[in-house]
Amino acid sequence: MSGTLFRGVSLPEGIRDVVVDDGVITAVGADLESREVTGFEIIDGHGGALIPGLHDHHIHLHALAAASASVQCGPPVVTTPDDLAAALDRAPDLDSSGWIRGVGYVETVAGLLDSADLDTLHARRPVRIQHRSGAVWFLNTAAAEAVGLPTADHPGVERDDSGAPTGRVWRADDWLRERIGSSRPPDLTSVGVELTRLGITGITDATPDLSEESLDALVSSHANGAVPQRLHLLGVPLDATPDLPPTVTAGPYKIVLADSDLPDFPALCERIHSAHSRGRGVAAHCVTREALLLLLAAFDEAGPHPDDRIEHGAIIAADTVKELGRRRIAVVTQPGFIAARGDDYLDRLDASEVADLYRCASLVEADVPVALSSDAPYGPVDPWTAIAAAATRLAPDGRIVGIDERVSRRTALEHYLAPLSTPGAAARTVRPGEPADLVLLDGTLDSALQNGSEAVRHTMIRGHIAYRRE
Repeated sequence: MSGTLFRGVSLPEGIRDVVVDDGVITAVGADLESREVTGFEIIDGHGGALIPGLHDHHIHLHALAAASASVQCGPPVVTTPDDLAAALDRAPDLDSSGWIRGVGYVETVAGLLDSADLDTLHARRPVRIQHRSGAVWFLNTAAAEAVGLPTADHPGVERDDSGAPTGRVWRADDWLRERIGSSRPPDLTSVGVELTRLGITGITDATPDLSEESLDALVSSHANGAVPQRLHLLGVPLDATPDLPPTVTAGPYKIVLADSDLPDFPALCERIHSAHSRGRGVAAHCVTREALLLLLAAFDEAGPHPDDRIEHGAIIAADTVKELGRRRIAVVTQPGFIAARGDDYLDRLDASEVADLYRCASLVEADVPVALSSDAPYGPVDPWTAIAAAATRLAPDGRIVGIDERVSRRTALEHYLAPLSTPGAAARTVRPGEPADLVLLDGTLDSALQNGSEAVRHTMIRGHIAYRRE
């Protein structure tokens, strides 16, 4: 078929027909079926809302795929050392080498693990467990020996005062995968299917410092249709010149201000300047108040770039909100963490920090460009869960986290609709000339926002129906 006619869909201006041809919206109006649409597929909207496809502005595709085949090592499934030991004992071998891969760990289960701690829980097979933040891997002795930690020179290998490795390896995913012997990054087909089912038509992969192999795998997964969504990549190295298709773009350069080890100020300024001098902004992983203040000082020193952005902004002080509004620096945040971990935040953080946690309303009111995202697999991948969390601020146990930061569900949705290249910009709309990345929902927009992902009927990407609910 040469195109698609959405008949009788709900748009802000009322019930309309929408014609799509050659990957572009070509007409929006009443009774367009009487036009020349011979050979077009006709989809009856039954008055359901038709909206632009959602964009997840911060996700980690390969980590998301790997997480589905891993042992869950944190709440709510695992909450005690005994739970963790039992989960590791039950775990099937990840591959013929016998490795166990765990994810989702948090210190409330059994403290900040090291090799000795893990050996008491499971010593029989090599085990690597990722902290739920994605920042660090914990290896037992068998795993540490298998990857050669005692003689490793990677800067992420933590050592004690005697120089012996502790079993903690910070931000070294590609390095670990190479040492373990995994031949390729995981297949992304199931991830692409799930994201399409959720109405996501564009993705910003926020994995930093992509290796050549990982970059090639992401582009290939898009080219072969496993991940049909448009891709915006933050981890393309500064000195790389990849040959990317038009629907894959290199975004601002991802840097990490690790709260466990903040970077040297002159070195941070130099990294920002280096990215800017190559025509790229900086996407800065920034979680704590201190990291954000350091970053803003570095931006002052290095100078601004229109594509500079802040990833997470997990804790932003009230005074800093005003600064961000003045500077117009985009914040890509994840209110879905409130729905997933809000009770933990309330129990572990100071009350002063809870008020500053994953802000939404105050950023919008201060005219800060805001985009919403998942940070999956570290946060919930479902954008409709994040939209509900932004509106209700409900923790898993029913308590409210930062009531003053609530926004309406419609406002939250709008922050999923910005173009990939400009998070926080005005929401895309359904109008002639726009790319045909669309989602047809059951019922009105307000009812669909209450029903979540179950309301998604069809997802169209670049003019092709990528998901059709049976």
